[in-house]
Amino acid sequence: MPPKSDSVEGIVLGFVNEQNRPLNSQNAADALQKFNLKKTAVQKALDALADSGQISFKEYGKQKIYIARQDQFEIPNSEELEEMKKTNAKLQEELADQKKAISEVESEVRGLQSNLTLAEITSKQTKLQSEVQEMEEKLTKLRSGVTLVKPEDKKIIENSFAEKVNQWKKRKSMFKELWDNITENSPKDQKEFKEELGLEYDEDADVNLQSYSHMLASLNKRRKISR
Repeated sequence: MPPKSDSVEGIVLGFVNEQNRPLNSQNAADALQKFNLKKTAVQKALDALADSGQISFKEYGKQKIYIARQDQFEIPNSEELEEMKKTNAKLQEELADQKKAISEVESEVRGLQSNLTLAEITSKQTKLQSEVQEMEEKLTKLRSGVTLVKPEDKKIIENSFAEKVNQWKKRKSMFKELWDNITENSPKDQKEFKEELGLEYDEDADVNLQSYSHMLASLNKRRKISR
């Protein structure tokens, strides 16, 4: 007579039949913790079920391996197996479609979440209006001839700019000379070698020394005129 489904043996028997794979007492005890079953109780139930022939078991040294009795399951024939394969393939397609639909919905939700709320729009508008007002005040001062930058501060900035551009020119020239010496007899492609070393040219950083050199030349020209 099979045990009651809510008894310890009933719970263990249901689990073993549901899993239908080799299990030891630790596997079963770990999985059945949700029923507040201790390992000793699970072990006792497994042995009782095995002794009564309700489950099968094999001994490997000191360890027992338990498995559901296979004679209780219907084994499908080749036609049924083929039908099951087709059904599985169809279910896999439906699952892929569902995953795609979920991904699209999640993408739409992320897009909606990235939109600003009314409160955020109002706050941003207030901030922008404040920035516009501040820039208009500066523009008004410039139009009225007010000097916004002190002459000594302007000189410090211009000297710093001139020094950095000159350093840029010097280091660029040094690098070119060194690079030419290294790659002169190298069989490697220079572009690949550059990527391998992780080097970046000015154009990679979207900057142009020539444009800054023109600015420096204009600055020096203005300085000579003002003297």
